[in-house]
Amino acid sequence: MRSIPVTVLTGFLGTGKTTLLNRVLSENHGRRFAVIVNEFGEIGIDNELVVSSDEEIYLMNNGCICCSVRGDLIRVLSGLARRRGAFDAVLLETTGLADPAAIIQTFAMDEDTRDAFTLDSVTTVVDAVHFPRHVAENRQALEQVVYADLVICNKADLVDDAAIKDIEAAVRRLNDTAEIVAAVRCDLPIDKLLDRKAFDIGRMLFGNPALAAAPGHVHAHEHDHGIQSMSFTLNTPLDPEKLGTFLADLLREHGQDIYRCKGIMDVAGASQRFIFQGVHMYLETAWGAPWKDDEAHTSKAVFIGRGLDRDLVEKGLAASAAKGGAA
Repeated sequence: MRSIPVTVLTGFLGTGKTTLLNRVLSENHGRRFAVIVNEFGEIGIDNELVVSSDEEIYLMNNGCICCSVRGDLIRVLSGLARRRGAFDAVLLETTGLADPAAIIQTFAMDEDTRDAFTLDSVTTVVDAVHFPRHVAENRQALEQVVYADLVICNKADLVDDAAIKDIEAAVRRLNDTAEIVAAVRCDLPIDKLLDRKAFDIGRMLFGNPALAAAPGHVHAHEHDHGIQSMSFTLNTPLDPEKLGTFLADLLREHGQDIYRCKGIMDVAGASQRFIFQGVHMYLETAWGAPWKDDEAHTSKAVFIGRGLDRDLVEKGLAASAAKGGAA
């Protein structure tokens, strides 16, 4: 039975998430959506701002999805799963104060939710005018960028090209694999937003080809609240058991500070790529596409988090080299 794709729309307060949601619902795409709108506060307003449509709107306003209403999210999704066939996909708009990590973990760790739904994408909307101040003052604004696979730089008409480039550079420091799109009133092609399969581990690819040649560590600026992105490349085959043990130990001991990690790795004796991705302490692994005959078997890994120990990760990856090789 086909799982139901879910697109998460997130972004700090006032960036344009509801505008984006309305864009999707107003497009002539022939799809039927179930819409979940999460608000912070006892009185729901955002759901009344959603355009009139045939979609069913589910409001959760007991708090952020990232904390008190995670159980509510599972219950809403459980109800939707029983009505499979009545809609094609789910759009989930979070409160501007949400931490997307809990949402991602819900889809990964709750068995019934994982069986019925597939997390297709986390799209984050940022405000081109206020982004520098948002990320300087609010941890949530930073973390929403960290977890995104698509970042929409909205209100691009209100700033000059230099400001857009500065925002893109800031996003890259936090998340080197997200696609970045500039937009006015969140007007972007619908196919940019849907069917991204960004969290399908079997199809995971890095968004930035330059990662293969990237330096091992990219320091975030001071105003990035200590969030940093570390990228690694290795040209020596790895031992899959050693690698798996290292990753599991790393996330168990330091996962609270590791927001996201992902890698496409070359392991000894395997014709396929070994793929991993993690959110905090949660780790998922799978076999990816086979290596091509004329393709360099280069391992690439990215770790994004706060106060990361580069030497620890570098030594752990080196120690995972297959016998007879040195990473």
